[in-house]
Amino acid sequence: MAARERVVRMSVEQPLWRALTAYRVLTLIYAGLLAGFGHAKYERPWVAVAFLAVLAVWTLATLPRVANAASCTKRFLGLDLTVALTGIMLTPLADFDAQHMDGPTIPSIWTAGSVLAFALKGGWRWAAFASTLVAVANIIERGEPSEDTFHNVVLVWVASIAIGYVVEVARASERTLARALEIEAATRERERLARDIHDSVLQVLAMVQRRGTALGGEAAELGRMAGEQEVALRTLVSSGLVPTTRVSEDIAEGAVVRAGDTDGEDGAESDLRALLAPHAGSRVSFAEPGAPVLLAAGAARELAAAVSAALDNVRVHAGPDAQAWILVEDEPGEVIVTVRDDGPGIPEGRLDQAEGEGRLGVALSIRGRLRELGGTAELISVPGQGTEVELKVPKISRGKAGSAR
Repeated sequence: MAARERVVRMSVEQPLWRALTAYRVLTLIYAGLLAGFGHAKYERPWVAVAFLAVLAVWTLATLPRVANAASCTKRFLGLDLTVALTGIMLTPLADFDAQHMDGPTIPSIWTAGSVLAFALKGGWRWAAFASTLVAVANIIERGEPSEDTFHNVVLVWVASIAIGYVVEVARASERTLARALEIEAATRERERLARDIHDSVLQVLAMVQRRGTALGGEAAELGRMAGEQEVALRTLVSSGLVPTTRVSEDIAEGAVVRAGDTDGEDGAESDLRALLAPHAGSRVSFAEPGAPVLLAAGAARELAAAVSAALDNVRVHAGPDAQAWILVEDEPGEVIVTVRDDGPGIPEGRLDQAEGEGRLGVALSIRGRLRELGGTAELISVPGQGTEVELKVPKISRGKAGSAR
């Protein structure tokens, strides 16, 4: 699968870790400023200075630890919370009046950063554990906790638990999204393989069945066996149990232009006219603009493959004498290719019936390709008046299918 189909996902919680890193640095500076402006109230200022020095070294040295969930280990969280609790309990040693006043502790709001790290790492339960320890330490440090102390404790407790819960929800959503993207990618690959099978093996088996029946004798028996294998393979394709190996057989007669057969690097542009011109012949008229019709290489290949599938349907269902016309229109924002024939047309309800029988030529080889390119395929058919298939592809298309080959 090409690089453009690889989904590079950044964790939804990564911005929170970056915010926590900035928070720890800013609150370290804030704690230092509080101590500097309030040093006069400290009876033992050296206690505050010594702790803040240790806190500064610890904060700056452990910044890589709070860069993401993987590096933020349980051991680090335990040590970090210990540093925060130590700073709270040292406050009365530096400020004898701390237990009787509502002033800040030495680490101040830096402590909340330690609790938030628990929330980001383990969710709301870890946040509740850490914030409870911080709450107990604050109450012990105050001795006689005031209403403001309880207010601050409850605020940190509720905020950390709420953030932890949000992180858990974000992780669950991310896992769900990742699973959905995997399923979508697997579905696209299954449809691509099904188109390959339809464009090659199924058409060969159908051709062998028709030729064998027409020749008779032993060839008729080979045709019958080929028909049985065709039915079995169509059932396999329609059930979604498509083989994971790439089908590479070429059609010897009535071959289609396969989406991977043309050159062109991913991201380059191709002239659609060059891919469609080989279809022109005595029974297929090709009308093209005078200037190159440029599309992304992958989109051009897939559009050409869809046209090939439409022409193959003309050969099979409209009869050997049917005439077909290909018209290419290069509009400012899209390319339109119309394939029309003068055959008997398609009876109403026949496409739905064919899809139910596992005949997915229109559903996969035409509509499936256009859908992956961000385009549309419209089929108009009136019994007795032929069929017209209009394929529209935006010039800035997804180009997924072509790039995946």
